[in-house]
Amino acid sequence: MTDRGVLLEVRGLKVHFPIKSGLLRRVTGSVKAVDGVDFFVRAGETLGLVGESGCGKTSTGRAVARLIPASAGRVEYRGRDGTVHSLLELQREQLKELRRDIQMVFQDPYASLNPRMTVGTIVGAPLVVYGIGDRGARRERVRELLSLVGLSPEHVNRFPHEFSGGQRQRIGIARAMALDPRLIICDEPVSALDVSVQAQILNLLEELKERLQLSYLFIAHDLSVIHHVSDRVAVMYLGKIVEQAESEALYQAPQHPYTEALLSAIPAPDPEIESDHILLAGEVGDPSDPPPGCAFHPRCHYAVEECRVRPPALGPVDGAAGRLVSCHLAAELALQAAPHQHLAGRHLTLDAEALKRARRTPR
Repeated sequence: MTDRGVLLEVRGLKVHFPIKSGLLRRVTGSVKAVDGVDFFVRAGETLGLVGESGCGKTSTGRAVARLIPASAGRVEYRGRDGTVHSLLELQREQLKELRRDIQMVFQDPYASLNPRMTVGTIVGAPLVVYGIGDRGARRERVRELLSLVGLSPEHVNRFPHEFSGGQRQRIGIARAMALDPRLIICDEPVSALDVSVQAQILNLLEELKERLQLSYLFIAHDLSVIHHVSDRVAVMYLGKIVEQAESEALYQAPQHPYTEALLSAIPAPDPEIESDHILLAGEVGDPSDPPPGCAFHPRCHYAVEECRVRPPALGPVDGAAGRLVSCHLAAELALQAAPHQHLAGRHLTLDAEALKRARRTPR
């Protein structure tokens, strides 16, 4: 990690789940959920990780946070004092200290909160684990955190079932903020919410990022959400990253056929607008037996013989600063951009007055 502005760097990350069969449950193969992923997150930025369901996004985020074991690779994190730590090699006590800096917001606000605990206990749990403050100080900190995410401090003694989905996700965000982290891994934090509530949560995350100098690894399958929040975007397909670029550059000029297909599928807010969807042939490949060559070639309209036999490396493209693409034809194809009218109006940014109303009456 040579760039001192980089907070997190992932190199060659693999997460393979064994396939066991027979009476003796012998390992006969593996599901390559994540198969050699490289990316980095700079301090103060949001990296969007996008792709279809099952492409390995969530496994990537959980492996970075050490919630599931990685099969191979390196995950390096730059601490507050500038020291670079290899997260996958740390022992339990060393990892515990760094986990104060790396927190996670989960996808399902109904499953990620213990229904037997009060909101005060849930949000204050990290403070108890790390022995921060006495009971009175922790109670006051919990009230501050609830106010920070737009909930009433008077709700500390309520249980999760007394809140709506949007309010529950705010509770999850408050819990993630309890230890003053630097990096938040957001695993599809708005996909289970109504669209109007999604806008509130996205704006809350943006506001917290600016106020607290946070960095996000933001995982989602919705391209319009990713466009709204991300500084840079990494596109995953079948366990691999196929394109990385600055957000606007990627949406205006995709250079991988899979990215082009994803952008064309963004629904238009106006039913009168005609959509020019790119229909991909076949199904997503089997991660336990991926296709030879380029994993996307069986569904790609542009595939040539080289794509079928030789896997492309993720590398820079001539004339595209800061862009990495995994495609043999990247320099030759002229792919269509995301329709501007499809992005406008989707997940609308709330204006200042709307945001104030949302904080007063969170859902």
